Amino acid sequence: MTFAENVKMLRKQAGMSQEQLAEKLGVSRQAVTKWETGAGIPDIENIMAISALFDISIDDLLSNERGSKKVVETEYLYESITEYDIDESKHYDMKLEGAKRLILAGYEGEKIRVRLGSNTFSTLQNDFKVKIDDIRKRIDIDVKRKNGATEAMAKSEIDIFVQIPVQYIDKIECEAHAETVEIRSIECENMEFGVKTTNLILENVVGSVEVDCNLDMEILCDSLNGEIAINQVSATSKIHVPKEAIFQAVAKGIGTSISYEKAGQQVERFDAPEADNVIELNGIKSELIVCIG
Repeated sequence: MTFAENVKMLRKQAGMSQEQLAEKLGVSRQAVTKWETGAGIPDIENIMAISALFDISIDDLLSNERGSKKVVETEYLYESITEYDIDESKHYDMKLEGAKRLILAGYEGEKIRVRLGSNTFSTLQNDFKVKIDDIRKRIDIDVKRKNGATEAMAKSEIDIFVQIPVQYIDKIECEAHAETVEIRSIECENMEFGVKTTNLILENVVGSVEVDCNLDMEILCDSLNGEIAINQVSATSKIHVPKEAIFQAVAKGIGTSISYEKAGQQVERFDAPEADNVIELNGIKSELIVCIG
């Protein structure tokens, strides 16, 4: 079953109405309706809340969403779409500034597509400019604010969706400040993300991912296929991995440590030191908690 079907089934098994589930999660009934119809996907905090409420692991809740390359097209009252044709592999360098939610996804297409959406920012098209420059083997993507629009406005009212043709991905670099950052359906040997976020979702991602962030993060991975390197200073983050994942965990730097949890309880390390997949913590005085269940 899909995530939408899972949520609907769990709610009905618990004898709850959509209104009752919404009340327990602190969201609107309309949000639950969108989740159950596949018209929207909750952020990482609500995914974790659903997992805890129905006593189901995040892995099982999301398991049948793996491999999907579909990006849910959330509807907005106001939006801006910028597209550019791609015909060869490119190094994508993105500076996206502030947003409430950033979704970066691969898809089966021929264009780079940048979509800004908001239900409250009526002057979005005038106050935000998307610039795409094609410089030999590199595509530069910049989202700029105009007319006095502030980063605080963007972080509370604007969502950014970036879609990249999967057959034309060479390298990805991205800088962004967002409450939630989601990376979906991308295979790339070199991905670097300089982000300020508390919620990071990696869904159907294959390759090497490097994340620079000095905030405490909740990281949700639906699979492990390659290397995830987390670079932090004076931060404590959690990474949730599937129960069947086989990986080695490595702590580097000064005063860094990795610990392990199962079902919310601290346990002995359960990584496999010789595994090909790697979770790496780099930095200074930082802790990473690897969680299952």
